[in-house]
Amino acid sequence: MEAEDKLMSHKEVQRLQVLRRLQHEGLLQSQAAQQLGVSVRQVKRLVRRLRECGPQGLVSRRRGRRSNRRIDEVQQTHYMELVRTHYADFGPQLAHEYLVREHGFGFSVETLRGWMIQAGLWQAKRRRAQRVHSPRPRRACLGELVQIDGSHHDWFEGRSPKCCLIAFIDDATGRVLGAQFFAQETTQGYLQVLHALVQRHGAPLALYSDRHGIFTKSDPEDAKPTQFERALLQLDIEPICAHSPQAKGRVERLFQTLQDRLCKAMRLAGIDSMEQANSYLREYLEGHNARFAVQPHHPQDMHRPWTGSAAALADICALHHQRQLSAQGACKFEGSILQLLPGQAHAPKARAMVDIAQHADGTLRLSYCGHALAHRRYAFGEAVPNRQATDHKTLNAKVDKVRDAHRSKLQRLAAEMAFQDSQRKAGIYTPDTPPIVSRASPGHCGLRPAHPISSPE
Repeated sequence: MEAEDKLMSHKEVQRLQVLRRLQHEGLLQSQAAQQLGVSVRQVKRLVRRLRECGPQGLVSRRRGRRSNRRIDEVQQTHYMELVRTHYADFGPQLAHEYLVREHGFGFSVETLRGWMIQAGLWQAKRRRAQRVHSPRPRRACLGELVQIDGSHHDWFEGRSPKCCLIAFIDDATGRVLGAQFFAQETTQGYLQVLHALVQRHGAPLALYSDRHGIFTKSDPEDAKPTQFERALLQLDIEPICAHSPQAKGRVERLFQTLQDRLCKAMRLAGIDSMEQANSYLREYLEGHNARFAVQPHHPQDMHRPWTGSAAALADICALHHQRQLSAQGACKFEGSILQLLPGQAHAPKARAMVDIAQHADGTLRLSYCGHALAHRRYAFGEAVPNRQATDHKTLNAKVDKVRDAHRSKLQRLAAEMAFQDSQRKAGIYTPDTPPIVSRASPGHCGLRPAHPISSPE
Protein backbone atom coordinates (compact mmCIF):
# COMPACT_ATOMS: atom_id res chain seq x y z
CA MET A 1 0.00 0.00 0.00
CA GLU A 2 2.80 2.41 0.83
CA ALA A 3 4.55 1.56 -2.45
CA GLU A 4 1.35 2.40 -4.32
CA ASP A 5 0.88 5.69 -2.43
CA LYS A 6 4.34 6.85 -3.46
CA LEU A 7 3.28 6.78 -7.13
CA MET A 8 0.33 9.06 -6.45
CA SER A 9 0.38 12.84 -6.55
CA HIS A 10 -0.70 15.01 -3.62
CA LYS A 11 -4.06 15.65 -5.28
CA GLU A 12 -4.65 11.93 -5.83
CA VAL A 13 -3.77 11.13 -2.21
CA GLN A 14 -6.38 13.65 -1.06
CA ARG A 15 -8.96 12.01 -3.34
CA LEU A 16 -8.14 8.62 -1.84
CA GLN A 17 -8.66 9.90 1.71
CA VAL A 18 -12.04 11.48 0.87
CA LEU A 19 -13.25 8.36 -0.98
CA ARG A 20 -12.27 6.14 1.96
CA ARG A 21 -14.35 8.34 4.28
CA LEU A 22 -17.16 7.96 1.76
CA GLN A 23 -16.88 4.16 1.91
CA HIS A 24 -16.29 3.61 5.61
CA GLU A 25 -17.38 6.72 7.54
CA GLY A 26 -20.72 7.46 5.89
CA LEU A 27 -19.67 10.65 4.06
CA LEU A 28 -22.33 11.64 1.50
CA GLN A 29 -21.47 11.74 -2.19
CA SER A 30 -22.57 15.38 -2.46
CA GLN A 31 -20.27 16.28 0.45
CA ALA A 32 -17.39 14.40 -1.16
CA ALA A 33 -18.03 16.17 -4.46
CA GLN A 34 -17.96 19.53 -2.70
CA GLN A 35 -14.66 18.74 -0.95
CA LEU A 36 -13.01 17.47 -4.15
CA GLY A 37 -14.41 20.24 -6.37
CA VAL A 38 -15.98 17.82 -8.86
CA SER A 39 -19.50 16.74 -9.76
CA VAL A 40 -21.43 13.91 -8.06
CA ARG A 41 -21.21 11.92 -11.27
CA GLN A 42 -17.42 12.16 -11.20
CA VAL A 43 -17.41 10.98 -7.58
CA LYS A 44 -19.37 7.88 -8.64
CA ARG A 45 -16.80 7.17 -11.36
CA LEU A 46 -13.93 7.52 -8.87
CA VAL A 47 -15.65 5.18 -6.37
CA ARG A 48 -16.20 2.57 -9.09
CA ARG A 49 -12.55 2.84 -10.20
CA LEU A 50 -11.33 2.54 -6.60
CA ARG A 51 -13.49 -0.53 -6.09
CA GLU A 52 -12.26 -2.25 -9.30
CA CYS A 53 -8.56 -1.30 -9.37
CA GLY A 54 -7.78 -0.18 -5.84
CA PRO A 55 -5.79 2.99 -5.09
CA GLN A 56 -3.87 2.50 -8.34
CA GLY A 57 -7.06 3.28 -10.24
CA LEU A 58 -6.98 6.90 -9.00
CA VAL A 59 -3.62 7.55 -10.67
CA SER A 60 -4.01 9.63 -13.85
CA ARG A 61 -3.95 7.53 -16.99
CA ARG A 62 -2.10 10.28 -18.89
CA ARG A 63 0.95 10.03 -16.66
CA GLY A 64 4.05 8.95 -18.58
CA ARG A 65 2.46 9.59 -21.99
CA ARG A 66 3.44 12.30 -24.44
CA SER A 67 1.21 15.34 -24.54
CA ASN A 68 -1.19 15.65 -27.43
CA ARG A 69 -0.03 19.27 -27.82
CA ARG A 70 3.67 18.39 -27.89
CA ILE A 71 5.58 20.26 -30.63
CA ASP A 72 7.01 18.09 -33.36
CA GLU A 73 10.69 17.36 -32.85
CA VAL A 74 11.39 18.20 -36.50
CA GLN A 75 10.13 21.75 -35.95
CA GLN A 76 12.06 22.10 -32.72
CA THR A 77 15.26 20.93 -34.40
CA HIS A 78 14.71 23.31 -37.32
CA TYR A 79 14.21 26.40 -35.15
CA MET A 80 17.03 25.55 -32.78
CA GLU A 81 19.36 25.18 -35.76
CA LEU A 82 18.36 28.71 -36.81
CA VAL A 83 19.09 29.97 -33.30
CA ARG A 84 22.53 28.30 -33.28
CA THR A 85 23.38 29.71 -36.71
CA HIS A 86 22.15 33.30 -36.42
CA TYR A 87 21.11 34.08 -32.83
CA ALA A 88 23.39 32.02 -30.59
CA ASP A 89 24.23 34.95 -28.26
CA PHE A 90 20.70 36.41 -28.25
CA GLY A 91 18.40 36.28 -25.26
CA PRO A 92 15.12 34.34 -25.58
CA GLN A 93 13.00 37.47 -25.88
CA LEU A 94 15.15 39.04 -28.61
CA ALA A 95 15.64 35.74 -30.45
CA HIS A 96 11.85 35.19 -30.36
CA GLU A 97 11.25 38.59 -32.00
CA TYR A 98 13.66 37.82 -34.84
CA LEU A 99 12.31 34.29 -35.34
CA VAL A 100 8.74 35.59 -35.56
CA ARG A 101 9.65 38.38 -37.98
CA GLU A 102 12.16 36.55 -40.17
CA HIS A 103 11.22 32.86 -39.97
CA GLY A 104 7.53 32.65 -39.06
CA PHE A 105 8.01 31.24 -35.56
CA GLY A 106 4.58 30.59 -34.04
CA PHE A 107 5.30 29.52 -30.47
CA SER A 108 5.67 31.43 -27.22
CA VAL A 109 8.77 33.01 -25.71
CA GLU A 110 8.72 30.55 -22.80
CA THR A 111 8.75 27.62 -25.23
CA LEU A 112 11.83 29.03 -26.93
CA ARG A 113 13.40 29.79 -23.55
CA GLY A 114 13.00 26.15 -22.49
CA TRP A 115 14.53 24.92 -25.73
CA MET A 116 17.51 27.27 -25.38
CA ILE A 117 18.09 26.25 -21.76
CA GLN A 118 17.91 22.59 -22.75
CA ALA A 119 20.41 23.19 -25.58
CA GLY A 120 22.78 25.14 -23.32
CA LEU A 121 22.37 28.41 -25.24
CA TRP A 122 20.79 30.27 -22.33
CA GLN A 123 21.21 30.12 -18.59
CA ALA A 124 18.25 30.85 -16.36
CA LYS A 125 18.85 34.04 -14.38
CA ARG A 126 18.26 34.36 -10.70
CA ARG A 127 15.41 36.52 -9.56
CA ARG A 128 16.53 40.11 -9.03
CA ALA A 129 16.88 41.47 -5.55
CA GLN A 130 14.13 43.70 -4.33
CA ARG A 131 14.64 47.37 -5.11
CA VAL A 132 15.73 49.54 -2.26
CA HIS A 133 14.90 52.89 -3.86
CA SER A 134 11.61 53.53 -5.60
CA PRO A 135 11.94 55.02 -9.10
CA ARG A 136 11.01 58.60 -9.80
CA PRO A 137 7.58 58.89 -11.47
CA ARG A 138 7.59 59.86 -15.13
CA ARG A 139 6.72 63.37 -16.21
CA ALA A 140 3.14 63.81 -17.41
CA CYS A 141 3.63 65.22 -20.93
CA LEU A 142 5.89 64.62 -23.89
CA GLY A 143 8.62 67.26 -24.16
CA GLU A 144 8.65 68.35 -20.53
CA LEU A 145 11.96 66.68 -19.67
CA VAL A 146 14.52 65.05 -21.97
CA GLN A 147 17.41 63.03 -20.55
CA ILE A 148 20.72 63.16 -22.47
CA ASP A 149 23.95 61.21 -22.19
CA GLY A 150 26.68 59.49 -24.21
CA SER A 151 27.73 55.84 -24.15
CA HIS A 152 31.29 54.77 -25.00
CA HIS A 153 31.10 51.15 -26.18
CA ASP A 154 32.41 48.71 -28.76
CA TRP A 155 29.25 49.18 -30.82
CA PHE A 156 30.65 47.31 -33.86
CA GLU A 157 32.00 44.36 -31.84
CA GLY A 158 35.55 44.75 -33.11
CA ARG A 159 34.66 45.41 -36.78
CA SER A 160 35.47 49.13 -36.32
CA PRO A 161 37.05 51.23 -33.57
CA LYS A 162 35.07 52.02 -30.44
CA CYS A 163 32.88 55.12 -30.61
CA CYS A 164 30.29 57.05 -28.61
CA LEU A 165 26.52 57.06 -29.07
CA ILE A 166 24.86 60.31 -27.93
CA ALA A 167 21.14 59.86 -27.27
CA PHE A 168 18.23 62.04 -26.15
CA ILE A 169 15.27 60.20 -24.54
CA ASP A 170 11.95 61.65 -23.41
CA ASP A 171 11.21 61.14 -19.72
CA ALA A 172 7.41 60.85 -20.03
CA THR A 173 7.23 58.27 -22.84
CA GLY A 174 10.67 56.67 -23.08
CA ARG A 175 10.84 57.63 -26.78
CA VAL A 176 14.31 58.14 -28.22
CA LEU A 177 14.00 61.61 -29.76
CA GLY A 178 17.49 61.76 -31.26
CA ALA A 179 20.70 59.75 -31.41
CA GLN A 180 23.91 59.72 -33.41
CA PHE A 181 27.31 58.01 -33.36
CA PHE A 182 30.48 60.09 -32.90
CA ALA A 183 34.15 59.24 -32.51
CA GLN A 184 34.20 60.92 -29.08
CA GLU A 185 31.77 62.60 -26.69
CA THR A 186 32.15 66.27 -27.56
CA THR A 187 30.20 69.51 -27.31
CA GLN A 188 29.83 69.56 -31.10
CA GLY A 189 28.21 66.13 -31.01
CA TYR A 190 25.62 67.18 -28.44
CA LEU A 191 24.90 70.35 -30.43
CA GLN A 192 24.33 68.31 -33.60
CA VAL A 193 21.81 66.02 -31.87
CA LEU A 194 20.17 69.07 -30.28
CA HIS A 195 19.88 70.72 -33.70
CA ALA A 196 18.16 67.64 -35.16
CA LEU A 197 15.85 67.43 -32.11
CA VAL A 198 14.67 71.05 -32.40
CA GLN A 199 14.23 70.70 -36.15
CA ARG A 200 12.14 67.53 -35.91
CA HIS A 201 10.18 67.93 -32.67
CA GLY A 202 10.77 71.44 -31.34
CA ALA A 203 12.49 72.67 -28.19
CA PRO A 204 11.70 70.78 -24.95
CA LEU A 205 11.21 72.57 -21.66
CA ALA A 206 14.28 71.09 -19.92
CA LEU A 207 17.28 68.85 -20.55
CA TYR A 208 18.58 66.50 -17.81
CA SER A 209 22.28 65.64 -17.94
CA ASP A 210 25.20 64.69 -15.72
CA ARG A 211 27.76 67.19 -14.44
CA HIS A 212 30.25 66.75 -17.26
CA GLY A 213 32.29 69.77 -18.32
CA ILE A 214 30.26 69.96 -21.53
CA PHE A 215 27.14 70.88 -19.57
CA THR A 216 28.39 72.89 -16.60
CA LYS A 217 31.54 74.33 -15.07
CA SER A 218 33.09 73.05 -11.87
CA ASP A 219 33.94 76.57 -10.73
CA PRO A 220 30.73 78.13 -9.34
CA GLU A 221 32.27 81.63 -9.54
CA ASP A 222 32.80 81.38 -13.30
CA ALA A 223 29.66 83.02 -14.67
CA LYS A 224 30.51 82.47 -18.35
CA PRO A 225 28.34 79.61 -19.69
CA THR A 226 29.70 76.64 -21.58
CA GLN A 227 29.01 76.31 -25.30
CA PHE A 228 26.12 73.95 -24.61
CA GLU A 229 24.67 76.15 -21.89
CA ARG A 230 24.85 79.12 -24.24
CA ALA A 231 22.88 77.22 -26.91
CA LEU A 232 20.21 76.19 -24.37
CA LEU A 233 19.95 79.77 -23.15
CA GLN A 234 19.30 80.97 -26.71
CA LEU A 235 16.70 78.23 -27.26
CA ASP A 236 15.03 78.94 -23.87
CA ILE A 237 15.67 75.37 -22.62
CA GLU A 238 16.30 74.85 -18.91
CA PRO A 239 19.50 72.84 -18.18
CA ILE A 240 19.29 70.53 -15.15
CA CYS A 241 22.31 68.57 -13.88
CA ALA A 242 21.95 65.30 -11.97
CA HIS A 243 24.14 64.44 -8.97
CA SER A 244 24.30 60.68 -9.69
CA PRO A 245 23.89 58.28 -12.64
CA GLN A 246 20.88 56.71 -10.90
CA ALA A 247 19.01 60.02 -11.10
CA LYS A 248 18.89 59.80 -14.91
CA GLY A 249 18.17 56.10 -14.94
CA ARG A 250 16.00 56.10 -18.10
CA VAL A 251 18.86 57.05 -20.40
CA GLU A 252 21.20 54.67 -18.54
CA ARG A 253 18.79 51.75 -19.05
CA LEU A 254 18.36 52.82 -22.67
CA PHE A 255 22.07 52.28 -23.27
CA GLN A 256 21.91 48.86 -21.61
CA THR A 257 19.16 47.88 -24.04
CA LEU A 258 20.91 49.33 -27.09
CA GLN A 259 24.25 47.73 -26.22
CA ASP A 260 22.47 44.38 -26.43
CA ARG A 261 19.89 44.83 -29.19
CA LEU A 262 21.43 47.48 -31.45
CA CYS A 263 24.83 45.76 -31.60
CA LYS A 264 23.23 42.49 -32.71
CA ALA A 265 20.95 44.25 -35.21
CA MET A 266 23.93 46.02 -36.84
CA ARG A 267 25.83 42.74 -36.98
CA LEU A 268 22.97 41.03 -38.82
CA ALA A 269 22.60 44.04 -41.15
CA GLY A 270 26.33 44.00 -42.01
CA ILE A 271 27.01 47.50 -40.66
CA ASP A 272 30.72 48.11 -39.99
CA SER A 273 31.21 51.89 -39.87
CA MET A 274 29.81 54.99 -38.17
CA GLU A 275 28.48 56.38 -41.46
CA GLN A 276 26.45 53.24 -42.11
CA ALA A 277 25.31 53.11 -38.49
CA ASN A 278 24.04 56.70 -38.51
CA SER A 279 22.08 56.01 -41.70
CA TYR A 280 20.59 52.85 -40.18
CA LEU A 281 19.92 54.37 -36.76
CA ARG A 282 16.77 56.33 -37.65
CA GLU A 283 15.06 53.26 -39.12
CA TYR A 284 16.06 51.18 -36.11
CA LEU A 285 14.83 53.74 -33.57
CA GLU A 286 11.37 53.79 -35.16
CA GLY A 287 11.00 50.10 -34.35
CA HIS A 288 12.61 50.59 -30.94
CA ASN A 289 10.14 53.32 -29.99
CA ALA A 290 7.21 51.24 -31.22
CA ARG A 291 8.42 48.37 -29.03
CA PHE A 292 9.40 50.17 -25.80
CA ALA A 293 7.77 53.63 -25.70
CA VAL A 294 4.70 54.15 -23.51
CA GLN A 295 1.80 56.57 -23.69
CA PRO A 296 2.10 59.76 -21.57
CA HIS A 297 -0.37 60.53 -18.80
CA HIS A 298 -1.52 63.62 -20.70
CA PRO A 299 -1.65 63.81 -24.52
CA GLN A 300 -0.39 67.41 -24.70
CA ASP A 301 2.99 67.84 -26.44
CA MET A 302 5.13 70.41 -24.60
CA HIS A 303 7.70 70.79 -27.39
CA ARG A 304 7.80 74.38 -28.67
CA PRO A 305 8.22 74.51 -32.47
CA TRP A 306 11.13 76.51 -33.85
CA THR A 307 9.82 79.65 -35.59
CA GLY A 308 13.14 81.11 -36.69
CA SER A 309 15.11 80.45 -39.83
CA ALA A 310 17.15 77.34 -40.47
CA ALA A 311 20.34 79.42 -40.65
CA ALA A 312 19.65 80.96 -37.23
CA LEU A 313 19.13 77.54 -35.67
CA ALA A 314 22.33 76.27 -37.28
CA ASP A 315 24.25 79.24 -35.83
CA ILE A 316 22.84 78.61 -32.35
CA CYS A 317 23.90 74.94 -32.51
CA ALA A 318 27.46 75.81 -33.57
CA LEU A 319 30.60 76.50 -31.56
CA HIS A 320 31.02 80.24 -30.90
CA HIS A 321 34.37 82.02 -30.60
CA GLN A 322 35.53 85.63 -30.43
CA ARG A 323 38.53 87.19 -32.15
CA GLN A 324 39.87 90.74 -32.33
CA LEU A 325 40.32 92.32 -35.74
CA SER A 326 43.61 93.82 -36.79
CA ALA A 327 44.04 97.25 -38.31
CA GLN A 328 43.60 95.64 -41.76
CA GLY A 329 40.25 94.07 -40.78
CA ALA A 330 41.56 90.50 -40.42
CA CYS A 331 41.93 87.93 -37.65
CA LYS A 332 43.51 84.52 -37.19
CA PHE A 333 41.46 81.44 -36.39
CA GLU A 334 42.77 77.85 -36.16
CA GLY A 335 45.41 78.02 -38.86
CA SER A 336 43.54 80.43 -41.13
CA ILE A 337 43.35 84.17 -41.75
CA LEU A 338 39.84 85.59 -42.00
CA GLN A 339 39.83 88.79 -44.05
CA LEU A 340 36.69 90.95 -44.13
CA LEU A 341 35.60 92.00 -47.61
CA PRO A 342 35.41 95.76 -48.21
CA GLY A 343 32.27 97.74 -48.82
CA GLN A 344 30.07 96.32 -46.04
CA ALA A 345 27.64 98.66 -44.31
CA HIS A 346 27.87 96.90 -40.95
CA ALA A 347 31.62 96.29 -41.00
CA PRO A 348 33.23 97.00 -37.60
CA LYS A 349 36.18 99.26 -37.04
CA ALA A 350 39.71 98.05 -36.42
CA ARG A 351 40.42 96.28 -33.13
CA ALA A 352 36.76 95.32 -32.73
CA MET A 353 35.74 91.91 -31.38
CA VAL A 354 33.86 89.76 -33.91
CA ASP A 355 31.88 86.57 -33.29
CA ILE A 356 32.79 83.38 -35.18
CA ALA A 357 30.28 80.52 -35.44
CA GLN A 358 32.06 77.25 -36.25
CA HIS A 359 29.70 74.66 -37.75
CA ALA A 360 30.16 70.90 -37.69
CA ASP A 361 30.99 70.76 -41.42
CA GLY A 362 33.88 73.22 -40.92
CA THR A 363 32.16 76.31 -42.33
CA LEU A 364 32.57 79.60 -40.48
CA ARG A 365 30.15 82.52 -40.08
CA LEU A 366 31.44 85.89 -38.91
CA SER A 367 29.10 88.42 -37.35
CA TYR A 368 29.25 91.72 -35.49
CA CYS A 369 26.35 92.93 -33.33
CA GLY A 370 24.12 90.31 -34.93
CA HIS A 371 24.97 91.28 -38.54
CA ALA A 372 26.69 88.73 -40.79
CA LEU A 373 30.07 89.73 -42.25
CA ALA A 374 31.30 88.62 -45.66
CA HIS A 375 34.87 87.41 -45.51
CA ARG A 376 37.53 85.44 -47.31
CA ARG A 377 39.46 82.63 -45.71
CA TYR A 378 43.18 82.06 -46.28
CA ALA A 379 44.90 78.97 -44.87
CA PHE A 380 48.49 79.62 -43.83
CA GLY A 381 49.30 76.60 -41.65
CA GLU A 382 48.03 73.70 -39.65
CA ALA A 383 45.38 74.31 -37.02
CA VAL A 384 46.61 74.83 -33.50
CA PRO A 385 45.91 71.67 -31.49
CA ASN A 386 43.19 71.94 -28.88
CA ARG A 387 44.69 72.24 -25.42
CA GLN A 388 41.49 71.76 -23.44
CA ALA A 389 41.64 69.72 -20.26
CA THR A 390 41.18 65.99 -20.66
CA ASP A 391 38.53 64.19 -18.59
CA HIS A 392 37.72 60.53 -18.00
CA LYS A 393 35.48 60.35 -21.08
CA THR A 394 38.15 61.51 -23.57
CA LEU A 395 41.28 60.24 -21.79
CA ASN A 396 41.21 56.75 -23.34
CA ALA A 397 40.82 58.13 -26.87
CA LYS A 398 43.82 60.45 -26.47
CA VAL A 399 45.99 57.74 -24.91
CA ASP A 400 45.03 55.35 -27.72
CA LYS A 401 46.09 57.98 -30.26
CA VAL A 402 49.48 58.40 -28.59
CA ARG A 403 49.88 54.62 -28.34
CA ASP A 404 49.07 54.09 -32.03
CA ALA A 405 51.55 56.80 -33.05
CA HIS A 406 54.24 55.15 -30.92
CA ARG A 407 53.48 51.74 -32.38
CA SER A 408 53.68 53.19 -35.87
CA LYS A 409 57.14 54.59 -35.14
CA LEU A 410 58.28 51.25 -33.76
CA GLN A 411 56.94 49.43 -36.83
CA ARG A 412 58.78 51.80 -39.17
CA LEU A 413 61.96 51.36 -37.12
CA ALA A 414 61.61 47.56 -37.19
CA ALA A 415 61.08 47.63 -40.96
CA GLU A 416 64.15 49.85 -41.42
CA MET A 417 66.25 47.53 -39.25
CA ALA A 418 65.05 44.49 -41.20
CA PHE A 419 65.96 46.24 -44.46
CA GLN A 420 69.42 47.09 -43.17
CA ASP A 421 69.96 43.49 -42.05
CA SER A 422 69.03 42.25 -45.50
CA GLN A 423 71.50 44.74 -47.05
CA ARG A 424 74.26 43.55 -44.76
CA LYS A 425 73.62 39.92 -45.66
CA ALA A 426 73.85 40.83 -49.33
CA GLY A 427 77.20 42.58 -48.76
CA ILE A 428 75.90 46.03 -49.68
CA TYR A 429 77.45 49.03 -47.98
CA THR A 430 75.01 51.96 -47.87
CA PRO A 431 75.64 54.52 -45.13
CA ASP A 432 72.39 55.73 -43.56
CA THR A 433 74.03 58.71 -41.79
CA PRO A 434 76.78 61.18 -42.60
CA PRO A 435 80.24 59.81 -41.87
CA ILE A 436 81.12 60.20 -38.23
CA VAL A 437 84.53 59.09 -37.13
CA SER A 438 84.42 57.34 -33.78
CA ARG A 439 87.38 57.18 -31.46
CA ALA A 440 86.53 53.59 -30.57
CA SER A 441 86.30 52.40 -34.19
CA PRO A 442 87.89 54.91 -36.56
CA GLY A 443 87.06 54.66 -40.23
CA HIS A 444 83.64 53.01 -39.86
CA CYS A 445 80.27 54.70 -40.24
CA GLY A 446 76.73 53.83 -41.32
CA LEU A 447 76.06 50.19 -42.34
CA ARG A 448 78.87 47.70 -42.24
CA PRO A 449 79.32 45.09 -44.95
CA ALA A 450 78.59 41.44 -44.24
CA HIS A 451 82.20 40.30 -44.71
CA PRO A 452 85.21 41.97 -43.12
CA ILE A 453 87.00 44.62 -45.17
CA SER A 454 90.54 43.64 -46.02
CA SER A 455 93.00 46.39 -45.30
CA PRO A 456 95.12 47.49 -48.25
CA GLU A 457 98.71 46.26 -48.25
